[in-house]
Amino acid sequence: MSEPEIKRTNCHFCGYLCGFLATVEDGRIVDLQVDPTRYPYSEKTLAGCRRWRMNLQTLDGPDRVNYPLKRVGERGSNQWQRVTWDEALDDIAARLKALADQHGPETLASMIGGPHTSFWPLHRFLNLFGTPNNMGIGQICWNPRIWMDVITFGWTVEADVIPGLTECFFIWGTNPAYSDNSSFWQALREYSKGPGTLVVIDPCYTPTASLAHRWIPVRPGTDVVFALGLLHVIINEDLYDHDFVENWTHGFDELAEHVQRYTPEFVAEHCGISVDDVLFAARTFANAKASALVSGRGIDQVGRNVSPCHRAICCLRAITGNLDAPGSCIIMDKSDFTPEVDLEMTSLFAQEHRDRSLNTLRADGTPLQSYPGFEYIRPFVERIDGKVLPQRYLTAAHPDFVLHAMETGEPYPVRALIVNATNPLLTYGDTHRVFNALMSLDLIVVLDYYISVTASIADYVLPAAQAMERPTFQAHGGVANIGYGGPAAVAPYYERRNEYDFFRGLGLRLGQAEYWPDETLEDALARSLEPAGMTWEEYCTTGIYTRKPDYYKHLRVDENNRYMGFGTSTGYVELASEELAALGGQRLPHEGEPAVLCTGDTLKKGAHLQLITGSRKQPYNASMYFNNAAFRKQASVPVVEMSEATAQRLGFQAGDCVYLGTDKGQARFQVKIAKMRDDLLSADYGWWHPEWTQGAPNFGGIFESNINCLTSCDRASGEEMIGTWSYNNIDCVIWKSEEPLGFSYDAEQSYAIAPWDEVSQ
Repeated sequence: MSEPEIKRTNCHFCGYLCGFLATVEDGRIVDLQVDPTRYPYSEKTLAGCRRWRMNLQTLDGPDRVNYPLKRVGERGSNQWQRVTWDEALDDIAARLKALADQHGPETLASMIGGPHTSFWPLHRFLNLFGTPNNMGIGQICWNPRIWMDVITFGWTVEADVIPGLTECFFIWGTNPAYSDNSSFWQALREYSKGPGTLVVIDPCYTPTASLAHRWIPVRPGTDVVFALGLLHVIINEDLYDHDFVENWTHGFDELAEHVQRYTPEFVAEHCGISVDDVLFAARTFANAKASALVSGRGIDQVGRNVSPCHRAICCLRAITGNLDAPGSCIIMDKSDFTPEVDLEMTSLFAQEHRDRSLNTLRADGTPLQSYPGFEYIRPFVERIDGKVLPQRYLTAAHPDFVLHAMETGEPYPVRALIVNATNPLLTYGDTHRVFNALMSLDLIVVLDYYISVTASIADYVLPAAQAMERPTFQAHGGVANIGYGGPAAVAPYYERRNEYDFFRGLGLRLGQAEYWPDETLEDALARSLEPAGMTWEEYCTTGIYTRKPDYYKHLRVDENNRYMGFGTSTGYVELASEELAALGGQRLPHEGEPAVLCTGDTLKKGAHLQLITGSRKQPYNASMYFNNAAFRKQASVPVVEMSEATAQRLGFQAGDCVYLGTDKGQARFQVKIAKMRDDLLSADYGWWHPEWTQGAPNFGGIFESNINCLTSCDRASGEEMIGTWSYNNIDCVIWKSEEPLGFSYDAEQSYAIAPWDEVSQ
């Protein structure tokens, strides 16, 4: 036995990649300790996290996939044959080539999801292969805010909270106590104890709301109206920053006229809050020396209102002067290191393939979230410091369009799918439709840690290396000058590989060799750091690359001694958007009508209420970590929360089993009483049975308590420019179930040896 070694490494069970010290013996990690010398530099933060301790359990867990597996039975039969990596890669490459020869390279699609991987290797492969059909969660997470920041300011912004200077802080539609639980949550707790005013806008009384000086429980989907009401008060009470508005904004008079109808009285009635809530929020934000604002998925997933809401929030920041100023919201710098758009090799993606993007070909496409939209915006953004947005994220194919192509072959057949770090049969909208579409495909390849529901119907399941078996680098999609993570502590156990190795191996077999010059992911990441003047060894020592940004960047001068301004079509902050108008959108933010998912017989089943879903709940993260026995003991059943008054009105008690339904389907939950708005339901997201054998006939229980059985990603009911569908403003029906939930679970049980470890050799 060799002497123990202490090695730096990082967790990857959320997007924050916290630093740890691993004790390694004979190539195995036997102990983990917090490393406060590296990002996020906080023992207190890590002490509050329960997930990192899973690393030791999952690195050698009995339910892990450790070898490449090839399906040998019917799709979903869970019959596998162990194969070598070369056998798997050779066959996948040959089948992809044959399908591309028959249908064109657009026949390949991909689905991505969680934070526990790097997506640029997949995007590079897709660019070189020639398909635009990468699907992700961008339309309902990240993309709406990024796009509206860019449309308004020319680049993205982040909160720059400075204690003693930031006098007002809005937390809007997010609950960092559960969704973040990192150094930001600790900083927010400290902020709430100081002199600044914390305002939380959320229909549920979350742990974050419990810290607030004012909790404002707006009705879901009405956030855009609330934001427009704040603008009304600030403009009409002359609380706006005259100097900034007059010198650096475009369209203020239009905006001022537009918000006149959004009086405090109108907003209060529409949003279900008090007039005083509207006045307090507007005056506090405008009168503070500096105000910061952080928003989250609560307003990223409101369908037709998502872009108008983010646009109104952008206008709020701008007219109060809380833009690129200390203590407010700062415009981020581009990356000093190689940005994601270059790692993806987007420049090599041929125009003929861009023209085949479903977002463009469809008459009901998404004008902004498309290649033509991206190229229209690009020169305005590039004018400031040569910034370029990550193209693959911001042109991602709309799932509705790709599913349609799988179902019908129109406008061309999509017959192959690569799934990377997600479980779309559970996590993509309209589960029944996704299931039927994927079951019809000719080739499905899944990279994952486990046999998930989606993996159970794949042709190949390939074992993914997890954190501590792989180097990590989180770069926020290339829209900020910060990257953090660190080295692998050990080589991957068994025959696991990271995603770079898979896509490089596939690319080498498909004629892409010259575009994969780095043999390993570590080599590629080290190369990407070179432009920043940092070595891989230096990065691994600190766990982070960043540089303090400058403020008031619009006041810099160019070679002609002219102010640089903003990266928009006018060079100003566009309160009235010329860019959206040019693409067929609205110059000013308008509220839209919510999608209708309950009609006819569905409405006869029970009481008709508004539903939100997707709220993050520790210790889970979306659909992840349900196979952790301790977590399941703590939160053992899927719940739907409602206020006590709502439960009494409906005749429910805590613990009752109920159905939720829409025209799309139904799912069962247990009633829980919570402090929140009346006449509102909040259902858990991502519930399934990872402890069951996946595949037919039960498919991991995805049709029992999966909220996506009720949802729809239909483009016609979504936001017009990006295509966002709704998780936070769903009309649903609730009624009592006489059947108990199937989630009885013995938290003390140990997992049996997974059946795929006993497959034929």
